[in-house]
Amino acid sequence: MTAERIVVAGTGVAGLRAAERLRELGFGGELVMVNGEPHRPYHRPALSKQLITGELAPADLQLRSYLPLEATWRDSVSGLRVDTASHVLELPGSEYLRYDGLVIATGVHARQMPGAPAHNPRVHVLRTLDDAFAMHRTLAADASPVAVIGSGFTACEVAATARELGREVTIVSRSKTLLGRAVGSAIGERVTRLHRENGVALVTGAEVVQWLSQPFGVTMLLSNGQALTAGCVIVAIGGAPTVGWLRGGNLYLKDGVLCWPTCHVVGASDAVAAGDVAAWPNHRFDTRPRRVEHWLNAVEMGRAAAESLLAGPARARPFEPVPRFWSEQFGVRIQAAGMPSLGQYTVDLQNDGTSSVTGYLAGHRLVGVLSWDNPSAMVGWEAELERQLSAEPAPPAANPRPNGVPSHDPNVALVRPPSPNAIGPGFPKEHDDSTRNGMPTRL
Repeated sequence: MTAERIVVAGTGVAGLRAAERLRELGFGGELVMVNGEPHRPYHRPALSKQLITGELAPADLQLRSYLPLEATWRDSVSGLRVDTASHVLELPGSEYLRYDGLVIATGVHARQMPGAPAHNPRVHVLRTLDDAFAMHRTLAADASPVAVIGSGFTACEVAATARELGREVTIVSRSKTLLGRAVGSAIGERVTRLHRENGVALVTGAEVVQWLSQPFGVTMLLSNGQALTAGCVIVAIGGAPTVGWLRGGNLYLKDGVLCWPTCHVVGASDAVAAGDVAAWPNHRFDTRPRRVEHWLNAVEMGRAAAESLLAGPARARPFEPVPRFWSEQFGVRIQAAGMPSLGQYTVDLQNDGTSSVTGYLAGHRLVGVLSWDNPSAMVGWEAELERQLSAEPAPPAANPRPNGVPSHDPNVALVRPPSPNAIGPGFPKEHDDSTRNGMPTRL
């Protein structure tokens, strides 16, 4: 690809690593970084831990580029819309930024809970540095109880951090176990026990049905009839892809922006996507497009997307990583590789009573491994998982393309880019819903 100007929309770690890789590969044109936050790229995993406790200050989290980017930074500026036919990104103030190449890396934003008093300074979400610092100020103001709404990684890590600060903590979750959707019921039950053993109160199978803001805190009426009052409330119910600015751009926006295996965006050959916002088929596992919301995936996908953008759709290689993620709660390190959420059942690969390694299988195929406080064993099992995924072809798609449906329908398998005239008349171009693909149903 020969380009005079590449625009990177979104400057989290995926956008930053994409920009670095563009320069590393010799791109000498203009590079514009459209940064929706006032802060330059920062280390997001620390938000739920060291920043909340005060162990680190915001300045300590800044990510520095490993080479000179020589980029134009547009801080506190977000794209309003994109015209993929004219190759123009509209910015506030009726500014139109033409591009030759576009990297979409706008990530996700925190979901708001309907009815929650978001204007109340005691009620928080956690996605940005400003979110975390506001939460830190609330926690530092007094020693009142803390309530966490949700059961995912952010909810669990924030609850553990608040408990380690000596606070009384209650988790409210519609799920019966913590992390069950991500790691399965068996490990989820173990995480649930870990929190209970460390003094976290859990209200499971319940949700908030009414909120009451008071001078001393926030009172929540739960669906089980219980009333809960807290001085700090963290709503951690997941994130939604930041794709509003892409509507009207002739793209497919079902649970993120739909991409080909090479990270090229379906509907725009001069655009790629990376990180939490991108839904793409990882052929190590199957051909169904999914998003992967993990830090290391954003790092690797940012670099891969930059390579694909410069190579062009015809010469780009598919992005087929073995995703990895980790979490630390109450001193226990949980590490995972692959796609545990695709597993149909689990097996013990190693277990000495306190530490363990669990395998996740789809049929007879190993698709993920997870270690419980066993980092040394995890190294070997990660290598074994990668070996098996490289040796065994992914099973055929469960939803092969029916007759008459264009090959880029986001509801069917994505294997290769369509011909330019493959779009059928009247076929819907935009989809936008909140479903998450690839969640386990029988773990």
